[in-house]
Amino acid sequence: MTLTELKYIVAVARAKHFGHAAEACYVAQPTLSVAIKKLEDELGVVLFERGGAEISVTPLGAQIIAQAERVLEQTAAIKELAKQNKDPLAGPLRLGVIYTIGPYLLPPLVTAMIDKVPQMPLVLQENFTVRLLELLRQGELDVAIMALPLPEHGMSMQALYDEPFVVAMPKNHPWTARKTIPADDLKSENMLLLGNGHCFRDQVLEVCPEMARFAAPGNGMQRTFEGSSLETIRHMVASGIGLTVLPRASVPDMQVREGLLQFRPFDQPAPSRRVVIVWRKSFTRKAAIDALCEAVAACPLPGVNHLHAADK
Repeated sequence: MTLTELKYIVAVARAKHFGHAAEACYVAQPTLSVAIKKLEDELGVVLFERGGAEISVTPLGAQIIAQAERVLEQTAAIKELAKQNKDPLAGPLRLGVIYTIGPYLLPPLVTAMIDKVPQMPLVLQENFTVRLLELLRQGELDVAIMALPLPEHGMSMQALYDEPFVVAMPKNHPWTARKTIPADDLKSENMLLLGNGHCFRDQVLEVCPEMARFAAPGNGMQRTFEGSSLETIRHMVASGIGLTVLPRASVPDMQVREGLLQFRPFDQPAPSRRVVIVWRKSFTRKAAIDALCEAVAACPLPGVNHLHAADK
C-alpha cells in the first residue's frame, strides 16, 4: 500500500469517474486503474462498483476511503510542520468569519495581510458561529473570528475588539431629533431583526428582551420582521418599515446627512459585543495568529475599541 494508491482511490471517490480522477492526478487512466486494482487485491476487498457510466463506492470502500483521506491529511500536515519550522508565516491560513463581521472586517483585513505578510494568503469562509466551530474541530479551518458569547468549545481564544451597537432609522423618523437612544424605547417600535442562527440577533434581543416575545414562533410578524442579512435589513429600514440595531463597524459615517438612513448611538452604557479570534489548542502556527491579530488591530474599523489582552 502506498500513499499514491490512497491518493488515487480518494480521487476516484470524489470524481465518480476513473478518467476524470486520472486527469486530476495527472496520470494516464490505465496507470490509475492498475494501481487501484492492485490495492483492492492486496486488501481483498472491492472499493468501487464499476457498472455503467458512473462508478459508486461500496459501503466498505467508503470507510476505507474516509481513512485514506485522514492519512493523506496527516501526511500533508507533516510536510506543513516541516515547512512552518522554516517559516511559520509561509503558506495559506484558513480563516472563518461570522456573517455580521465579514463584510466590514475582511476588506481592510485582506489588504493589511497582503501588505504585512504576503507569503500567507487568507483562505476565507463566512458562516454561522456553530458551523465555524464545527469546521475548526474538524480541521477544515485554522482560525475563526466571531463574537461572544460562544457555546462551550475547549479552544484557545483571544479578544480582538469591543464594538458598540447603534440604532438605524428612516431619515424622517422622529428620533432623528435625538442625540442618543435609550434601549428601553426600542420596545415601542417596529424592529427588524436577523433570522434564527445569527448570533447578532441574540445579542440584539438581549438589548431589548421585549422584542423576543414578538419574534417568537407562533406570534407571526406583529412587531418584528426578520431578514437574511444586515444589508437586506438596512434597505428595509430605508423604505420606512421600521428600525434596526447595527454593529458600529457597519456604519462608516454616523453623521451622514444625505440618504435614506439616519444613525444614533445608544444611551450609555451602550450595548456592545466583544469580537474574538478562536483556534484549536493543537494549532502550531502561533506566529500566524499573532500576525493576524496585528493586522486586525491595524484595520480602521469605525467606532470599535481594539484590545490587546488575551481573553481565554
